[in-house]
Amino acid sequence: MEKKTCPELRFKGFDQDWSIILLGNLMNVGSVKRVHQADWCDTGVRFLRARDIVAFAKNEDIADPIYISQDRYEEYSKLSGKVKVGDLLVTGVGTIGIPLLVKKDDPLYFKDGNVIWFKNDNVINGLFLYYSFINDITQNFIRDSSGIGTVGTYTITSGKQTPIYLPKENEQAQIGHFFENLDQSIALHEKKLAQTQNLKKAMLEKMFPKVGSKQPEIRLKGFSGDWELSYLDNILESLPNNTLSRADLNYSKGEIKSIHYGDILIKYGVIIDCEVDEIPFITDCQIADFKSHKLKNGDIIFADTAEDDAVGKAVELRDINDLFIVSGLHTMAYRPKIKLSPNYLGYYLNTQSYRRQLSVLMQGVKVLSISKKNLSKTQVLYPSSEQEQQKIGEYFKTLDQTLTLRQQQLQTLKKLKQAFLEKMFV
Repeated sequence: MEKKTCPELRFKGFDQDWSIILLGNLMNVGSVKRVHQADWCDTGVRFLRARDIVAFAKNEDIADPIYISQDRYEEYSKLSGKVKVGDLLVTGVGTIGIPLLVKKDDPLYFKDGNVIWFKNDNVINGLFLYYSFINDITQNFIRDSSGIGTVGTYTITSGKQTPIYLPKENEQAQIGHFFENLDQSIALHEKKLAQTQNLKKAMLEKMFPKVGSKQPEIRLKGFSGDWELSYLDNILESLPNNTLSRADLNYSKGEIKSIHYGDILIKYGVIIDCEVDEIPFITDCQIADFKSHKLKNGDIIFADTAEDDAVGKAVELRDINDLFIVSGLHTMAYRPKIKLSPNYLGYYLNTQSYRRQLSVLMQGVKVLSISKKNLSKTQVLYPSSEQEQQKIGEYFKTLDQTLTLRQQQLQTLKKLKQAFLEKMFV
C-alpha cells in the first residue's frame, strides 16, 4: 500500500502532497560541549536538564534551577554555537522525546547527551517542527528507535534519522499558528481552573472557624454570632456497614448499591449525587439481608483506612430517591440526629479545620486507619441558623459545579487538540 503524503484535514487552498525527509538532511542535529558540575552556579545563563524540559511541558515550576556563568557560556558557545529562536531541544533520556521550542533570544545552555539540539536555522517553521514532534507518528518513531532495555534513549543518531513530512512554508505557518492558538486556549482554561481551585481552597479555610474559634474569618452577609460546637456522637448516630470486597461488587446489575471506601478516597467528591455518580451493585444479594443498612439523603460516610492521610475523608449522600444504597468495606456510616441543611456536613467534615483533629487520632504505619471510638472524640462546628448552613452548602456546591464545568471544558480542548494532531499531520 502506498503511504499517504497529505493529511486527512487541511486548510482551504492547500492541495499539494507533502514531502518526506530525514531531519539530519535538513539541519544540524547535535549537542553542546560538556558542562561539569563544578561550572554550575546560582545565577547567570539558564542551564537545562532533560527533567527541566519535561517540567516545562507540564507547566510545572523548577524547584532547583541551575545556571552557568556568562563567561562559561560564551566560552563553550564558541565551539558549539548558540541556541537560537526556532531551534528545538528534545529530551534524550528519562521521559524521552519531549520537545521544547526556543521562542526567545535569552541565552541558554543544556546538558550534553541528555538533550538533543535541532538547529533549525529557519529551515522549517518552528511551531510546525514543534507540533510535528508532539504528533504520534514522530513519538512512535522515537519510542521504536530508543533501543531495548530498562531505560530507552533518544540519541543524536536517531535524531538525524527522524523522518518528517513537510508541506510548503505557508501551510507550515498556518498549521503551527493554529496549534499555538489552541494551546493558548488550553493554557487559559488551565489558569481559570487553577484560580477556581485556589478560591475553593481559600474559602474552605476562611468560611469555617479555625480550631479554637467559633466564628469564621469570612461570613456570609446577614449572619453573626458564635457557631454551635458539639462532639460528633452528639449530633451523628452510627449506622451499620458491610465488609464486602471488590470481588463481591459489579457495575452491571443488582438491587443494592454499595459504597466502597476506595471510591470515597479516589472517585467521589465530598457530595455524592447518587443518581449520577457511579456506585457498584452487590452481586447476588437479597434486600431482606440489608434492611437495617439502607441509607438516606444526608447520611455521612467516612473512609476508615487509607495508605496516606486521606483516611477519614467523608462524603454526604444526596439524591438517593428510590435507590437502595448501603455503606461498604472500610467505611463508617452516620445519620444526623439534628436537622442540618443539605451539603453543609459534606463540606465541613473535609475542611482542614476539622481534619486537623483526625491527624492525631490516626493509627498505623504503612496503612493508616481511624476508629469509630476515635472519631467520636472529634468536635463538629455548625451555624445555629439552618439558613446559614444552607447558604454555605449552596456556595460550595456552586463552586464545585464551576470546577466540574471548567474541567470538562479543558478535557474537551485537550481531546480536540489530539484529534487535530492526528488529522492535520501525515
